[in-house]
Amino acid sequence: NLWPGWSDPPPPTCVLRMLFLSVLVAFAACNAPPVPLDDILIEKTFVPEQCVRAVKVGDYVRYHYIGTFPDGKKFDSSYDRGSTYNVFVGKKQLIEGMDKALVGMCVNERSLVKIPPHLAYGKRGYGDIIPADSILHFDVLLLDVWNPEDGVQINTYHTPSTCERKVEVSDYVRYHYNGTLLDGTLFDSSHTRMRTYDTYVGIGWLIAGMDQGLLGMCVGERRIITMPPSLGYGENGDGSDIPGQASLVFDVVLLDLHNPRDGITVTNQVVPESCTRKSVSGDFVRYHYNGSLLDGTFFDSSYSRNRTYDTYVGRGYVIAGMDEGLIGVCVGEKRTITIPPHLAYGEEGTGSKIPGSAVLVFDVHIIDFHNPSDITEVKVTYMPEECGRQTKKGDFIKYHYNASLMDGTSIDSTYNYGKTYNIVLGANQVVPGMEEGLMEMCVGEKRHLIIPPHLGYGERGVTDEVPGSAVLVFDIELIDMEEGLPEGYMFIWNDDVSPDLFAEMDKDENKQVEPSEFTDYIMRQVTEGKGRLAPGFDPYRIIDNMFSNQDRNGDGKITEAEFKLKADEPAHDEL
Repeated sequence: NLWPGWSDPPPPTCVLRMLFLSVLVAFAACNAPPVPLDDILIEKTFVPEQCVRAVKVGDYVRYHYIGTFPDGKKFDSSYDRGSTYNVFVGKKQLIEGMDKALVGMCVNERSLVKIPPHLAYGKRGYGDIIPADSILHFDVLLLDVWNPEDGVQINTYHTPSTCERKVEVSDYVRYHYNGTLLDGTLFDSSHTRMRTYDTYVGIGWLIAGMDQGLLGMCVGERRIITMPPSLGYGENGDGSDIPGQASLVFDVVLLDLHNPRDGITVTNQVVPESCTRKSVSGDFVRYHYNGSLLDGTFFDSSYSRNRTYDTYVGRGYVIAGMDEGLIGVCVGEKRTITIPPHLAYGEEGTGSKIPGSAVLVFDVHIIDFHNPSDITEVKVTYMPEECGRQTKKGDFIKYHYNASLMDGTSIDSTYNYGKTYNIVLGANQVVPGMEEGLMEMCVGEKRHLIIPPHLGYGERGVTDEVPGSAVLVFDIELIDMEEGLPEGYMFIWNDDVSPDLFAEMDKDENKQVEPSEFTDYIMRQVTEGKGRLAPGFDPYRIIDNMFSNQDRNGDGKITEAEFKLKADEPAHDEL
């Protein structure tokens, strides 16, 4: 039924009448004057997920707007002027409707505000721009809000697990930051320059808000510092990226902190139970280290080179802070040395690895140290009850040893080979420190030797075995000894010398002694116990040397005129 309420279709006259009335109603609706507004209307066109701050009466705001009439015709725009509109809210510096509309708005919120004439310019209008009794529409974007009572606001969003020190007035800091306006617009960043901002705090080198906001920070801490323009760049801004009357937001991470009065600090000391000696100025130290910045950034390590760092201390060979930090250490000690930049690499740093004005942290492990004036340290650890005689220069001795570095690193041991080490004392067959440590020792005696490198293997060491400039530690035990000959002799007679010595050697009686005759004769004397060769050497090499000394003219044979006994001539290693 197309005509509800009618059982039959209505008469044609009624239909015409109803259609005519509908047209009249529609015409009236299209041409009726707008319904007057009693109050402002606000349509929020964008609401940020987080409201950083909402406007209150008495706040100062910065906002952009486009002003239009209800028909869409624009009468004003802050965008056209290229600057925000800046004003206090609720202090009658705005038309009443805008004063009301701004209260409660959040930064980055956008709203369409419709203001009736009595809350705008009323019956007077505004010159030739706004007619009397005009409804005004404003498309408003709030960018900033602050209050004259505002101070610095700090929001710490990361705190390091340990904080040994906090920023104080007159400290020097290194930090990274991102600087934005309150609406999030980035105006500057140290990260983009890949360089920290380095400055003193609290002495006027920074804007007042940053001076305040950095106080109390720990290295590694991250905080957001928000400041009003009175503590930032004020009414005029910075002339380029920061507009006047702008709130500033700095996202800061503190990387470094020191004071010009700082000295080095030593922490995390691990001192071995036995420390018989501590380093002094002039000592030569071998140590391992890991070097980092105060925020933990690694810059160097001796471990990565698989080699200790070796240097004199107290002589200016290393940075001043390390020179000081290595004094008074024990072998085996571990310590952390924190060095301010004025005792390290100063304002310039080293270039790529260590930035200027950086505090340095060294985790140090002392491997060994010595002094150029050191001698071999000899400690008797076992003395047998009976000691028939003691070793001396020229004796042929047999001994066992365990060799290690000062940090306990094993170098070598005769026990590994199942045999003794055999030498002639005084024949330069071992390092000078070992030579000294083996003197005046009894068979069965045990000793602990500490040998400085200048009496050991020196600056070069032994490739793949003993590092350069290493102090050596030997635990030795004398197993056997054979008495040597008097100094200067390679052969001595046990009995009286035969008056016919030359004739006895000259077996073929040709008035000259051949090498074979000489060798046979000497070896026969040794075998029969009538004479002794110096122990520990190749007997044939000794005899060859003796023959050469007697063969004055070097013709390969000894004549009776050439032949002399030891007592008849200046000292030689001969008869």
